[in-house]
Amino acid sequence: MDVHGTVAEGFEPVRDAFARNFTALGERGAAVAVYRDGRKVVDLWGGTRDVDGTGGAGGTGGAEGAHGADGTEPWRRGTAQVVRSATKGVAAAVPLLLHQRGELDLDAPVGEYWPEFKARGKERVLVRHVLNHRAGLPVLDRPLTPGEALDPLRGPAAVAAQAPVWEPGTDHGYHALTYGWLLDELVRRVTGGRGAGEWIADEIARPLGLDLWVGLPAAEEAAGRAGRVGRLEDPEPSGPANGPRLRPKRAVTEAYDNPDSLTRRAFAAITPFPDQNDPVYRAAALPAANGIATADGLARFYAALIGDVDGVTRSARLFDPATMERARAEESAGPDRILVVGTRFGLGYMLHGSASPFLAPGSFGHPGRGGSLGFADPEAGVALGYVTNGFRKTVTADPRAQALVRAVRASLGRTGRSDVDGRSDVDGV
Repeated sequence: MDVHGTVAEGFEPVRDAFARNFTALGERGAAVAVYRDGRKVVDLWGGTRDVDGTGGAGGTGGAEGAHGADGTEPWRRGTAQVVRSATKGVAAAVPLLLHQRGELDLDAPVGEYWPEFKARGKERVLVRHVLNHRAGLPVLDRPLTPGEALDPLRGPAAVAAQAPVWEPGTDHGYHALTYGWLLDELVRRVTGGRGAGEWIADEIARPLGLDLWVGLPAAEEAAGRAGRVGRLEDPEPSGPANGPRLRPKRAVTEAYDNPDSLTRRAFAAITPFPDQNDPVYRAAALPAANGIATADGLARFYAALIGDVDGVTRSARLFDPATMERARAEESAGPDRILVVGTRFGLGYMLHGSASPFLAPGSFGHPGRGGSLGFADPEAGVALGYVTNGFRKTVTADPRAQALVRAVRASLGRTGRSDVDGRSDVDGV
């Protein structure tokens, strides 16, 4: 297995963990990037761009773009992938930045911006309830078809017509898919028609030079920027490198198995779920689920939330200190009505905890179901992005991503804050 890229001196444990993900955990194709104090210290990729080995469009260019001996195309530096719910952390920046600019009141009722939303007992749903998963709207009584879900009008109309399943503000539960329609329509109402995907492109991705999209442009689709994603079975145990194999609690298993549970209904708000490799799906903007990013794009985004980033001439920090603290202040904690396990949320971001371990207690970010992860830790000055084309059954704490987090933590014990200049070529690991 060849791993390509560079690591700064002291961050070799991340390289080693990334390589072990392929040999011990069945990784098919992936990339990881880490920033520290705004400078990139890890930039690694390996495997194939397509989980199913079909190859596909994707440009040319040197050895990294050539097809491998088995007929598959290697992952290249600029390969992007669907990151599923890691999209939520990117999308959450939009209402927080609108609040930072004085254009959105987090404590105002959603209905002040979106009058139709007030129907069926939702008058007291606040903007912050959308972000902290306390709105009581994780399910739809009638799931949307894929075509309806991709229509920018149908999803918001469905949640506007939906009655809450608990009193808004009194409890929390992960809004797996409805989060995207709630956030997107709220942003449109505040901005006069610009959706979250457009706002991210104009105000975040383009100024920072991010390979990150919520709604993949046709030109990027034609260039083959995004690989094919798919389901991977969990690997068989092969010794200590795999670590412990944990069984989910019975309550969790039952919640996912019961078609009438809030858990199953939340994840079935679109039924059947669209083909995530379909260009039509990738071109749509679903701020809860279909962001497409490179590992560097995701890591650089989080680096810019907490400080300036390299390569940008003007100050690029997105969140001022007050907004950063607001994003990671605990808003919801305890048993999650949807995920069943205990979760912690700030405003739009998962917080470090047993369900989704990040670097340290002050970290905030968001995983994507089945693998991907993005987060920042302001105290350490660290931001991480991990993307993969192979989705596992995990929801919030994939073993591959967690191995990388542990390796970053180990690396921080080996290097000082300024000792990040030396890089080593790791091709051929």
